[in-house]
Amino acid sequence: MSAGASLSRVAAQERANLQESTAFRILASISFCHLLNDMMQSVIPAVYPILKSSYHLDFGQIGLITLTLQLTASLLQPLVGSFTDRRPMPYSLAAGMAFTLAGLLLLSSAPTYASILLAVALVGVGSSVFHPESSRVARMASGGQHGLAQSLFQVGGNAGSALGPLLAAFIVLPAGQRSIGWFSLAALLAIIILSRVGAWYKANRPLLKKARAAALDATSRPSTKRVAIAIVVLVSLIFSKFFYMASLSSYYTFYLINKFHLPVRSAQIYLFIFLGAVAAGTIIGGPIGDRIGRKYVIWCSILGVLPFTLLLPYASLFWTGILSVIIGLVLASAFSAILVYAQELVPGRIGMVSGLFFGLAFGMGGLGAALLGKLADATSIAYVYHVCSYLPALGLLTVFLPNVEPARRAQAH
Repeated sequence: MSAGASLSRVAAQERANLQESTAFRILASISFCHLLNDMMQSVIPAVYPILKSSYHLDFGQIGLITLTLQLTASLLQPLVGSFTDRRPMPYSLAAGMAFTLAGLLLLSSAPTYASILLAVALVGVGSSVFHPESSRVARMASGGQHGLAQSLFQVGGNAGSALGPLLAAFIVLPAGQRSIGWFSLAALLAIIILSRVGAWYKANRPLLKKARAAALDATSRPSTKRVAIAIVVLVSLIFSKFFYMASLSSYYTFYLINKFHLPVRSAQIYLFIFLGAVAAGTIIGGPIGDRIGRKYVIWCSILGVLPFTLLLPYASLFWTGILSVIIGLVLASAFSAILVYAQELVPGRIGMVSGLFFGLAFGMGGLGAALLGKLADATSIAYVYHVCSYLPALGLLTVFLPNVEPARRAQAH
């Protein structure tokens, strides 16, 4: 047998061992709880019509509900992650979900507008605890396949965000505000699952400490200045991705109706197809990053989508559908790569980094939807797509990202 064949067999065995070591049961649990968490969170905007009518709210008060949810669900995440980096708390995931449970129960029977704000704040706090800590658990359970683990984790959230409004339409809207309490059963289920995940987390804390020590002992890390520049670049890429995604997820149906005079049902089918492409892109981005490197995926995902976004405002209905699928597939693959790259860029701060980027993703999506809506009111929905088509050009900033992965792979060998 040749030396090349022997090396090939060894490499294949190593890959098999790596795959076997991935704790898929934990990953599946975390992904499912991500589905439940984001489903419960996405129910809140879906029930705005009920709240507006029941409490005689104006649009400013509705906006304050959204602001309260976004502030607690995004700005607190880096703080929670930074705290648990220093003091790991295996059962914090279950405790955080208890905040969501309390928030949903309060929202189902809120006596005043102030209690509505408190309820959505509690749901936001639960989300702030969940995202950085569950991202840490996903990395612990990855068996080295960090991109795959993050993709599996994130696709659960995508599914939950899509499922929440659908369940609200069939459960809450017909039955009224009190039926929101039924969603607390989902929070209770998540608490049970996350308690078991917490037990696994506690049992595997020595592995976490060992991995963190190895990361902090790495000899070839970028300088503090280069790390700071890289973080600024990654934040700019998050801005580019989520502002553009907001233009499609929030206003795609209006664009199709306005430009092509589609009926609402047909426009919603196009939106469903686009969201399906986003889910597929989320799944494939992580494993590809594991194989070829995160920086290459970031290049291809952000800058690579530019030709398609530039063509979209000028395309026919048929090509609009094709281009939106390509854009959703390619652009959605970026977040797993960006998150894992950032985790490797700042070793030992998994919670803080995860909280920062999940918080930015959520905040940028909400901010983008609001600002683009204002722009559409002032100009037109078509103009929004012309302006947003240039956002992926920020992918050129990827050139300033240091090459951190080759050094880490060399250390691994």
